[in-house]
Amino acid sequence: MTEQTVAPIPAHVPAELVRYYPLSERKTIYENPFDTLVADVHNTWPEIAYGSNVYPGNVGAWVLRRAEDLKAVYMDEEHFTKKGFSGFAALLGESWSLIPTELEPPRHGAFRQVLNPLFAPRRMAELTVKVRDRARELAARFKGRTECDFAAEFAVPFPAIIFLELFGLPQAEMDHFLAWEHKLLHVADQTVRADATREVKHFLQDVIKERRKNLGTDLISNAIQITIDGEPITDDEILGHCFNLYVGGLDTVASNLGLHFHHLATHPEHQQQLRDNPALIPAAMEEMLRAYSAVTTFRICTKQTEIHGVSILPGDKVAMTTPLAGRDPTQYKNPNEVRFDRGATHVTFGYGSHRCLGANLARRELLIALEEVLAVLPPFRLAPGAVVPFRAGGVIHVESLPLVWG
Repeated sequence: MTEQTVAPIPAHVPAELVRYYPLSERKTIYENPFDTLVADVHNTWPEIAYGSNVYPGNVGAWVLRRAEDLKAVYMDEEHFTKKGFSGFAALLGESWSLIPTELEPPRHGAFRQVLNPLFAPRRMAELTVKVRDRARELAARFKGRTECDFAAEFAVPFPAIIFLELFGLPQAEMDHFLAWEHKLLHVADQTVRADATREVKHFLQDVIKERRKNLGTDLISNAIQITIDGEPITDDEILGHCFNLYVGGLDTVASNLGLHFHHLATHPEHQQQLRDNPALIPAAMEEMLRAYSAVTTFRICTKQTEIHGVSILPGDKVAMTTPLAGRDPTQYKNPNEVRFDRGATHVTFGYGSHRCLGANLARRELLIALEEVLAVLPPFRLAPGAVVPFRAGGVIHVESLPLVWG
């Protein structure tokens, strides 16, 4: 693995705390990063270290490996902000924010008060028939076969189909959206990421312009009609909200599905547990969400503070590494063991006021996918000789998952 650092290490960072963080490199690796890279960080790193390459563009950031430390930073709005953490607008030399995730109080709270009811468990339950129908349609394509690439044929298109329907967009847009999503979240080249950001922005602006003339019940129409304190939100806020839904709606569920079904394919005893007792599926989903937490976001320090005696200065970035938190040995007994009866909480969807807006929808999609695929497929396993490619980076992703059965 090539170690390249573009940005210089800040003078206040102790040299003995500087590390190269292998999970950040946006490249294909042929090893399960949770079994190797995550475990190695927990075994060899201090509680806090400075990853020289953590933020996109090979920029450094502090890395916390304990779940309790992440929770503390999630809750500390005095010293840390999420504003500008994604860097998407900055790639274009602009200043709009992902809405509501990059907002600060009190604007953030005002938006969440409006948006939370739209993504509440009851509202997501209303989508159950739609989500289950789409899962069944994709799973039905496996009937009469003995193999598939589960990533390409189910994990990636399933949440994309749901997303396009919620946005009121034709399924013909799927290939464009998935290509842009890959460049935004899985490619290291900043020029490529900037070009994809620009394309998504322009596409959304065109749809927003058209939708203003023909309002419907979709999420874009809803964004256009949001009011805060009796005032309509700005054009930049409409764009930022739609962009945020795009980033969150396409990728994380696909990544979770790939990771969860990879686990079931390589742990036949767990797969059989769920076949014998489907009532275990909700608990199994939560345990796999813990063990295979895929996403790293960031906080930016706004006021000097200390973590474990280390000075964090304004402008420093802190990586919210949920893959590390999910395998934290100080939080979970035998953290690398997947136990469907563990019943443990996790920070896979974040924590505190910025907890993922779409967590309830993601859970519903994952739960239904597990139920429907296990109902259709006989016991499955990795194809003989298959070496599964994982994509490391801000979202850990399974690029291809060749399964066989029968």
